[in-house]
Amino acid sequence: MDEEKEKQDKPDLVVWDKEKGYYQKGLSYGSNVSAPAINIENISGWKHANAEVANKNFKTKFEEFKAEFDRLVNEVNINELVYSSKYNFIPVMGETYHLYRKADGSLFLSMVPPNTWKQEYLGSFKQDTDHKWTRVDASTGSA
Repeated sequence: MDEEKEKQDKPDLVVWDKEKGYYQKGLSYGSNVSAPAINIENISGWKHANAEVANKNFKTKFEEFKAEFDRLVNEVNINELVYSSKYNFIPVMGETYHLYRKADGSLFLSMVPPNTWKQEYLGSFKQDTDHKWTRVDASTGSA
């Protein structure tokens, strides 16, 4: 009976551990019915705000990926267009070449600038060191 009285006199955070045979101290929660209630904070506002931030970050990252994808598709289309055209010379990297369409619909790449003859001009291009074609402004030769 004295042992029961001793157990009852201990603070709520001190509990008799039957398996270990001694008092366990420092529980982070109440151990009996009369212990103070554990109240969970309302974190819905915090969750909502952080979910909005996370979603904004995902959307931004998605837009970056989409822009990069669109840029890559454009690059592939330009290279497919130029490489599928006819030309009878070996292009020099860094030089500007001009793409035209013949009356029969076939494409050809030429060193002749568009303002010197009457051909259907499609654009001017340069080849870089990776053998990729990029569109450039015909008048300045810049990208």
